Formats: sequence, structure tokens, C-alpha cells
Amino acid sequence: MPKFDLPYANPIAADKKILYKNARIIDPKSGYDKLGELLTIGDKIVDFGEKLSAEGAEIVDCKGHVLSPGLIDIQVHFRDPGQTHKEDMASGSKSAVVGGVTTVVCQPNTVPTLDSVLTFEYLRLKAREVSHCNIRAYGCITKGMKGEELTDMNALKNAGAVGFTDDGLPVMNANAMRRAFEYSKNLGVVIAQHAEDLNLTNKGCINEGEVSRELGVRGIPNISESVIVERDLAILEAIGGRYHLLHVSTREALDAMRRAKAKGLPATVEVCPHHFLLNDTQVLKSGTNAKMNPPLRSETDRLALIEGLRDGTIDAISTDHAPHDLASKDKPIEEATFGIVGVESMLPLSLKLYHDKVLSLKDLLAKMTCNAAKIINFDGGVIAKGARADLTLIDLDAEWTIDSQKFFSKSKNSPFDGFKVKGRAVRTVIAGKTVYEI
Repeated sequence: MPKFDLPYANPIAADKKILYKNARIIDPKSGYDKLGELLTIGDKIVDFGEKLSAEGAEIVDCKGHVLSPGLIDIQVHFRDPGQTHKEDMASGSKSAVVGGVTTVVCQPNTVPTLDSVLTFEYLRLKAREVSHCNIRAYGCITKGMKGEELTDMNALKNAGAVGFTDDGLPVMNANAMRRAFEYSKNLGVVIAQHAEDLNLTNKGCINEGEVSRELGVRGIPNISESVIVERDLAILEAIGGRYHLLHVSTREALDAMRRAKAKGLPATVEVCPHHFLLNDTQVLKSGTNAKMNPPLRSETDRLALIEGLRDGTIDAISTDHAPHDLASKDKPIEEATFGIVGVESMLPLSLKLYHDKVLSLKDLLAKMTCNAAKIINFDGGVIAKGARADLTLIDLDAEWTIDSQKFFSKSKNSPFDGFKVKGRAVRTVIAGKTVYEI
């Protein structure tokens, strides 16, 4: 049985020494990749190298496995507050650490939304008490995510917001988006967009294409995403600030981001494993468990995302972990709720990019560590002297089959049920404390 612990409700002693031996230590930011040892004292990394002396330290034999900075998932929905029958911070964070994820960024479409200092204080206090991982969160761009009046961004940043988004909904009002860039520019934080023109989506439920036509349901066209991205980038170029595209799914939107980067605009983009591994034909196999927003796209789009990962246009990998109870999914596809769980399977699914030689291991891990940390101004995602002791130990060769019924999430809605994967986290360390080991 796996072992779990809480990093903050039950913190490690400040003078506790732990020596991780026989580890392949990889720090994607610096490019360090050597077999050796790493020493933590309390919640910090104090040294690493080929051979260390650490009298009185607890010894952890890493058995040659990869010791990486703790993985960061910058897009999750833990449904707390408001929908804790689907997920809460305890269950969501437990699922995260099983996946080797040490830090998550919760989206603000909770009930109530994360648009006030009060809701951020609730999140902070509850996370300290029950969470197995580091909890960070975006604040809402607009009050109540209504797309009209801006939130008090300064107050929310001071309360802990790592950036701002109305994820779950796009900011359709271009002037509201302009003002968001203006305010966030002074705060030095990112504006993250769920890019979707709701008029073009027109209540579609899956990708517009052969599958939607075969099923006789309304589809969501690619331009629903790319039109908003093009608009946002035009505003960014005119106003300044920082822009982050959540869960890119189309080749057109990715091309727009590529052009923006070529101009030197401060724009970043993330992609989810389901979008780079699956296409819309998966709906015919998995039904509503393959319904998410943005939807699974065509094979041409999927291959474009793979190329975007390969050429570095895509900065980060996230999951858009969106748990739903069975009743929300056990409906006709037009009526079922959008979203799938993913935080527990992000690492093994992403490792396919390494095993298939699409990305080097260093480049792959960068998209789930230092690159993700940079987007949200987080002081993690690195192995360095004095850095936070958030670590993930990865067995690259473990072959296993995903069984969604064994997920630690309260919800099981995944199109990857039954997928054979290679690689998994075998130990997750947060603030120097082992919070999960297999």
C-alpha cells in the first residue's frame, strides 16, 4: 500500500538530514544530469553531487531512478469551495502527489469564485491543514467571472494570486481584456486565457469534423479558439503585459503563438496530454469521458501540437484536471459536462514523448518544472543549493496500465482508462518531507 503524509500540517524537523543516494539527478533549468547524491536539511536542498558526506543523515536509496525537481501542474480544478462531492483539496492533492506533482495551480471557477481576499484566505488555511501538495491559485479577471467588472487584482495578488484568468469561461469583452493587461502589467503577473469565442462555439459539444457529423451533434470549430488568441495577442502587442494561453488545442492558435514569440512578445502556452495524445475519434471509444473544453481535435491538430512541443513553441504541460461525478457524465454527449481528470496520469502519459524520442528527458521535465514555475513566478521547479526541497523520484521503466477506478481522485472520468504506459513517480517529496511513496 502507498504511504502518504502531509507536508505542512505535519512538517519535517528543521534539522532533519536526508541523503538521497544512487540517483540520476536531473535539473532541467541548469542542464545538470549526473548519477550522484542529494542532501536535504529540513525543507531545503543543501547540496548535491557525485559523492557527499552527511553524517547522521537518513539514507534513501534511489536505485538509479531519476530525481527531478517536483513536478508542477499549472492548471487544475480541485472544486473547493463549492463542489466538493467531485473533488476537494485533500483528494485532489493526494491524486497529485501520486502523479509526482508537488505544486498545483487551482483555477478560480469555484463556488464562490476566487475573486475576493476572503476566498483566497479560505484556500490558504484549508490547504495548510489538509493538502498533500503545494496549492497555488489564479484569481478571477472579472468579478464573478461575468466578463464585465475587473476584480481588485492588487488585493488578490497580495492574498496569493499567481496570475489572473476566468478559466472555464473566456473573457469575451475585448475592452475588459485590455484593462486586465493594463493592471496586471504593473503587478508583474500573467493573464491566462481560456480561448473560446462563445458565439462561434455555438453550444457545440465536441470538435467540428467527421466525428461530430457522424454522431449528428453540433461541433466546435477551430476558429473558436484561434479568433480569441489572435485578438488577445493584438491587445498584448498594443498594451503590454504577459499573456498565457491555457490548454491549446488547434494548429491555428499555436501558429499565432509562434508568430507572437517570433516578435518577442511575452506570450507563453501550455498543452494537455489528452490534446497531444488523442484525437476526436477517441469520443467514439470513450464517449463522454472524452468530452472536454477545448475538445479533442483532428489528427492534423494533434500532430501540430507534437511539433509545437518539439520546437519549443509550447512552454509547459498541464492537465486541466477537471473531476466530475458519474451523474454529470452519464448523459447524452450533448448534455454531459465538459472535463476529465488528469493530474495523476500527467507524468506517465507525458513520458511517451521521451520514450518515443520526441523530446529529451531534460526538455520534457522542463515543461513540467522550471518552465511552468516561470509562468507563475513560483520559486520552485529547480534543483539548486538553497532551493525548496520539492522532489519527484521517477522510475522511467515501470510498465503499467492506467485503471481510473484506482485513482485517488474522487472522480474517475478519464479517456485513458486501460492505456498501457511506461514510467511513474515512486516517491514525492515536498518541503523536505516524503508525502508519497509507492
